[in-house]
Amino acid sequence: MLSFDDTPLAAATPSNSMDAHGTNRVNVVDKKVINGTTDVNQLVPFKHKWAWEKYLAQCANHWMPQEVNMQRDIEQWKTGQLTEDEMRIVKRNLGFFVTADSLAANNIVLGTYRQITSPECRQFLLRQAFDEAIHTHAYQYIVESLGLDEGEVFNAYHEVTSIRNKDEFLIPFIDVLCNPEFKTGTLENDQKLLKSLIVFACIMEGLFFYVGFVQILALGRQNKMTGAAEQYQYILRDESMHCNFGIDLINTIKLEQPEIWTEDFKAEITELFKKAVDLEYAYAEDTMPRGVLGLNASMFKEYLRFIANRRMQQIGLEQMFPGVNNPFPWMSEMIDLKKEKNFFETRVTEYQTGGALSWD
Repeated sequence: MLSFDDTPLAAATPSNSMDAHGTNRVNVVDKKVINGTTDVNQLVPFKHKWAWEKYLAQCANHWMPQEVNMQRDIEQWKTGQLTEDEMRIVKRNLGFFVTADSLAANNIVLGTYRQITSPECRQFLLRQAFDEAIHTHAYQYIVESLGLDEGEVFNAYHEVTSIRNKDEFLIPFIDVLCNPEFKTGTLENDQKLLKSLIVFACIMEGLFFYVGFVQILALGRQNKMTGAAEQYQYILRDESMHCNFGIDLINTIKLEQPEIWTEDFKAEITELFKKAVDLEYAYAEDTMPRGVLGLNASMFKEYLRFIANRRMQQIGLEQMFPGVNNPFPWMSEMIDLKKEKNFFETRVTEYQTGGALSWD
């Protein structure tokens, strides 16, 4: 749902207002997410206040990987307390995520940010790019702590088919925005930008990450790899906020430029969701060829369809898989920012910065 400020836009600031020296000031009515005509360096007056509020909320959730103690994970990993299937899950997940968050950061910094003309939205994107750096740092911290083969993990997106296929699906949507010649302002290019935003908010962050999140958090729920699981919980909450911001961004563009949202365009996006569900399910089968942790690959078929339905509805598309249910209801608890502690009882997860942080 969009969370616009209730103040009528036209009343937020006088049209064509001038200062005492007769200089034109930013007219809030002219601010747009893309193709705006106002100065992108002037944050206020706010038009997209929902973006500013999301930026503040994300800043309050700051965390760093080194805050999490990995000693128990190291002991479990090195003393044979995990099965081969459990270790495969951990390595496959790290192999995908170390590259995925770098791709997300590149997409923001080199592509999306240049095309967004709302200063409030740009402010969140800057914070989001920093979050992606923290996530990549977290995966490196886990890899280093466990003494894994760094070359194997960081090169998995070249060597593991199920990971490579997901990344190859994403890369064209990065390349189009990172092209220095790309500019919005035409229907075709505005649709290309919107398509890229949908792929990254709803498919990458909103779908491609979820098999991995379920698997690692399921380990934590069984008192295994609790340090890694704690970091994944923080990452899940960050990515959930990124996804929600992206959905509001997409829906705002649709409101500001409704001509973009054609029937042909909606059909194209629906096909992208269908392909994405197939790719993520193939990844689930690869990461768990046998049942493990009370999970099996077939359970993810329904889960991915459930998530795809939800993402599609959030941006105004029809469900593609009516009647599916969520086989992992406990995942919603993992995302809940109001929780005082996580499942692993290791530290407070209502993390706040500075004097706002409350420890047991």
